[in-house]
Amino acid sequence: MIHYSLVCDSDHDFDAWFKSSSDFEDQSGKGYVSCPICGSTTVSKSLMAPSVSTSRSRQDRIFAAEAPDSAAPVADAPAAPPPQSHMALSAPDPKTAMLLDAMRKLKNHITENADYVGKNFAEEARKIHYGETEERGIYGETTPQEAEGLREEGIEVQPLPILPDETN
Repeated sequence: MIHYSLVCDSDHDFDAWFKSSSDFEDQSGKGYVSCPICGSTTVSKSLMAPSVSTSRSRQDRIFAAEAPDSAAPVADAPAAPPPQSHMALSAPDPKTAMLLDAMRKLKNHITENADYVGKNFAEEARKIHYGETEERGIYGETTPQEAEGLREEGIEVQPLPILPDETN
């Protein structure tokens, strides 16, 4: 597998993986390679730092051993997008980026304006709901079963979004 840094005619940068250099040329020539940001199929390789690689025949043997037979190219096959294993995206499309930004702002607003109650979330939510303690915004941790129990009691709870940069 070969990793390429690519750029479209609108100067959007993204990454993709290909079986070989000729595989990139074939897919690009057929319009299978497109920019994940604008959809342009006018894509070229951008400058990359060199990396040490094994011989081409060894790479082909490794790929052939790992890839299922259905992923092997067929000369007379109808035009179809390449298997997903050949491509990896590095930048979200603009709508996804806007949604992630809105989710990040919402989560920051909650964590800055509510009390963190840790693993006592369900207990504190019940105390607030039943008037046993002052009403305030809280966030914390609970199990899916406890959250469902809260909802069944009429206590409104929502999970905070887990953002991609929090799982890496």
